[in-house]
Amino acid sequence: MIIVGELINASRKSISTAIEAQDTEAIQKVAKDQLEAGADYIDVNAGVFVGKEPEYLEWLVSAVQAVVDVPCCIDSPDPKAIEAALLIHKGAAMINSISLEKERFDNLLPIVAGTDLKVVALCMSDQGMPQTAEQRLAIADPLINSLLKNNIPMENIYIDPLVQPVSTNDVFGQQFLEAIDMITTRYKGIHTMCGLSNISYGLPLRKLLNQTFAAMAVAKGLDGLIINPLDQRMMATLIAAEALIGRDSFCGQYLTAYRAKRLDSFVTK
Repeated sequence: MIIVGELINASRKSISTAIEAQDTEAIQKVAKDQLEAGADYIDVNAGVFVGKEPEYLEWLVSAVQAVVDVPCCIDSPDPKAIEAALLIHKGAAMINSISLEKERFDNLLPIVAGTDLKVVALCMSDQGMPQTAEQRLAIADPLINSLLKNNIPMENIYIDPLVQPVSTNDVFGQQFLEAIDMITTRYKGIHTMCGLSNISYGLPLRKLLNQTFAAMAVAKGLDGLIINPLDQRMMATLIAAEALIGRDSFCGQYLTAYRAKRLDSFVTK
C-alpha cells in the first residue's frame, strides 16, 4: 500500500499558522511523525495562501526534505506553484493532481509530460463529478490514454476515481469500488489512489466507516491512499487487509508490524 501522509495541509489551522510563521521545526515534526508511522510520500499543500502559494510551497518542500528521505506529494492545481516546488524537490515527486477538465489538464500536462513524476489523475471532467462506475471509467479512459501518449508511463499514473459520501447516495460506496475493479482490470500496471474520508461525511463514527471502506477498497485493488498515517487503527487495518488479499508474502509485513507493536491498537487490554 502506498501511503501519502496528508497532514501538512494549509487548510488545517495549525499548519497554516506554522507556514505563516515559517516555523520550520513544527512542519518538520509533522513530516517526521508521518514518515515514522509509515508514509511513503509527504503531501504538502499551501493552497489557502492565494498569491503566496508558490513561495510557501517551495518552502514546505525544502523544510520537509531536510528531515525525511521520501518524496513529497505536491498538492496544488496551480502550475506556477508546482513548478516552484519542483525546482528544489529532490527525487521524483508526486503531483496531485491532474484531471480531464480542459483548463486543468492543459495547464498541468506540460509540467508532467515526459518526466519521471508520479501523477494523481482525478476522474473528473468539465461535465462534473461522475456518479457511477461506468461514468468514472468513461473519464479514466481518455485521461489515461492522453497521459500515456505524452510519455507518462503506466506505473507513474495514480487514478483517483473520487470517493463520494454514502450519506447523500447509498450506492456511492459500491460504485467507487466497482470503478477500482474496472480500471485495474482494463489497465494492467496502473495505480489507484484516493482520499477516502468523504465516504463517511455527515455520519457518526466516521473512523469506523473509513477503516472498513479502506479494507473493502484494498480487496478491489486499491493500492494507494491519502490519509493520516498517525491513525494507528487505519494503518493496522491496511496491513491486515493486504495480508488477507495476498499482497503480503507469507504475511511477513503483518508479522513485522505485530512484533513492532504497530498493531497494538487492536489488542484488548
